[in-house]
Amino acid sequence: MAAAARPRLVRALPMSLAASVFHRPVQRQLHHAVIPHGRSGRSSVSGVVATVFGATGFLGRYVVNHLGRMGSQVIVPYRCEPYDVMHLRPMGDLGQIIFLEWNGRNKDSIRRAVEHSNVVINLVGREWETKNFDFEDVFVTIPQAIAQVSREAGVEKFIHISHLNADIKSSSRYLRSKAVGEKEVRNAFPEAIIIKPSDIFGREDRFLNYFANMRWFGGVPLVSLGKKTVKQPVYVVDVSKGIVNAIKEPDATGKTFAFVGPNRYLLFDLVQYIFAVAHRPFFPYPLPHFAYRLIARLFETSPFEPWTTRDKVERVHITDVTLPHLPGLEDLGIQAVPLELKAIEVLRRHRTYRWLASEIEDVKPAKTVNV
Repeated sequence: MAAAARPRLVRALPMSLAASVFHRPVQRQLHHAVIPHGRSGRSSVSGVVATVFGATGFLGRYVVNHLGRMGSQVIVPYRCEPYDVMHLRPMGDLGQIIFLEWNGRNKDSIRRAVEHSNVVINLVGREWETKNFDFEDVFVTIPQAIAQVSREAGVEKFIHISHLNADIKSSSRYLRSKAVGEKEVRNAFPEAIIIKPSDIFGREDRFLNYFANMRWFGGVPLVSLGKKTVKQPVYVVDVSKGIVNAIKEPDATGKTFAFVGPNRYLLFDLVQYIFAVAHRPFFPYPLPHFAYRLIARLFETSPFEPWTTRDKVERVHITDVTLPHLPGLEDLGIQAVPLELKAIEVLRRHRTYRWLASEIEDVKPAKTVNV
């Protein structure tokens, strides 16, 4: 019955829509998953079939969750063990979250992941380099290949996640690679939507948790005590909503967005607030830049995930730029959530038992810096 009903649905489409579907440069068979029907919600069909590269990461799980809740079909390419992606399965209705093994260096593998999608989102990222994948591979080569294959496959919307501080002249190789990746993606897919978020905080982040874990060193080492660095972190749910709204917004095509939080903080004041919320003693001390990099070099020798790296030392102490000429969260209908309202979600786990139930109202808000 379903097979018989499908042709009738296609014939019922308006002539203009049918012409746009069947007379595109790349001929694609109209799949029932891209025909919206039902009321909005998890069990409806939104008409969005999205391939989310990097869905197994920190931001990816929030994006998959938002897409699943609106009734989208989500293809999740993965490289890890199948059991490591099972937490994503309940985020959509039955059969709507589809898992597919892929290889970032194999274009046929990428093509198989995007061939039935009308939206592709690239969230592939890495905090540190490995012997198999350096920053150029992760932020330049693989995104370029995904954008190129998506263009050839006739994908309607391509969303690429970069970084607010991405700059070809940055002292951080991570940020330099991000800047080159933006350029290559734009060349391969001119209509791509590029999103430049600042440091993202949330339950599983490597931002607030990174500073909170500094307590194991008997104090908080900061270059120039963090008084020369300004940060403007953004909440992970806001970034995820912004990505989903960019899919829905027809005017977003080909634009670059800057996603930032509502407040800017001196790094010193921000870390002080983090320790206040965690009810931990705050003992900052200045550490010369070269000494910090030397310590980070020792952590890089770890065979496991390094606590910090020389490149992360650079990124942590780079001031967030302001890009008023670029549209932001407000242009996509999202009001950014202040750090003070959500920090407790991240930092409660760093408290001792005595302060576990203490309310956030007991903590004085962090000082902000004018833009």
